[in-house]
Amino acid sequence: MTATLHTLTPEPSLDPLVALTAADMNAVNQVILSRMQSEVPLIPELAGHLIAGGGKRMRPMLTCASAALCQYTGSRHHKLAAAVEFIHTATLLHDDVVDGSGTRRGKRTANLIWGNPASVLVGDFLFSRAFELMVEDGSLKVLKILSSASAVIAEGEVAQLTAQRQITTSEDTYLQIIEAKTAALFAAACEVAPVVAEAGEEAEEALRSFGRNLGIAFQLVDDAIDYTSEAKTSGKDLGDDFREGKMTLPIILAYARGSEDERRFWKEAVGGERTSDADLAHAITLFHQTGAIADTLERARTYARRALDNLATFPAGKARTALTRAVEFAVARAY
Repeated sequence: MTATLHTLTPEPSLDPLVALTAADMNAVNQVILSRMQSEVPLIPELAGHLIAGGGKRMRPMLTCASAALCQYTGSRHHKLAAAVEFIHTATLLHDDVVDGSGTRRGKRTANLIWGNPASVLVGDFLFSRAFELMVEDGSLKVLKILSSASAVIAEGEVAQLTAQRQITTSEDTYLQIIEAKTAALFAAACEVAPVVAEAGEEAEEALRSFGRNLGIAFQLVDDAIDYTSEAKTSGKDLGDDFREGKMTLPIILAYARGSEDERRFWKEAVGGERTSDADLAHAITLFHQTGAIADTLERARTYARRALDNLATFPAGKARTALTRAVEFAVARAY
């Protein structure tokens, strides 16, 4: 199937999405604040560090915007959007432990401040809170969507771990990994809205596909800007993926297109033998010479156009415009 070609706005913004969902997100934030509380002081302290750490809250906003797109006027989506954010936050806490990260969104990571055991256990607490919120909704269909997404995310993270420092990782394997670890939650965040709105299977399929395509585009851009943005804009240090030996699409493409000497360099770099600043600078040069970054971003635009296609079944209006701008923002953002 060939996606319809859309012209992406030169200066996209999340502002329309933020404006559309402002009232809903106030309610969602109240749920988040109340459900992250605990008699154990470390739990709200550590969880609050990350939840209040400057994230865009894009996933819960997608739940709220999808509900608006389906003309839903109830309030069930507030708890579900909070559950989505808790799942996302829990995975970030666990990811930072696995990666040994020291910076997220320009701030010190929770594991660096409180230690790995506390970060893992608070992540578990947030997963538990998410499942409480799902159960409270009372819909088995909603529970299946979000619980399945949680399992798929975990599988994706394990798959990424096993692919780490494996230079033979294929593009297909990489896409399967990012579909699982990133796109699955985007898809679920969007799909639960038409379920609670009782909008029908066509709307559920359209918004599930929209979220999936947007999530893939989002991660492709993330993997590209790891080599093009400073910590102050990307939220992490330049070349973190390179030093951690993560097999992202820029490396996969550069390795496939490289000369014998270049391929030897990539094997050594991914294997952890070439991690200096000079090695990173050389890697970035090779990315540009082989077109690996440009092609990664072009693939992101392809998935973005598919996401826009998925919105075509819904009537024009503020909700569809806001979601359209969110897609455009995802592929043009500087962070």
